[in-house]
Amino acid sequence: MARRVITIEEKIERQTAEVANAKKKYDLELDKLNALLEKKKEMESRELMKAFSKSSRSYKEVMDFLKTK
Repeated sequence: MARRVITIEEKIERQTAEVANAKKKYDLELDKLNALLEKKKEMESRELMKAFSKSSRSYKEVMDFLKTK
């Protein structure tokens, strides 16, 4: 039984397909990560606004505090 020789062109095609599949998966996972980061940012914003509304500090006092290092 003779073995079939895989040409370099076939190897390139296969590897190109593998890279394309990996990129699709990467893009999907990146989208998931970005959605989670956006959700975290929204949660932090709500938490900050809640803390500000309970605070006795004025808007100017809070902004002055945030602008200082």
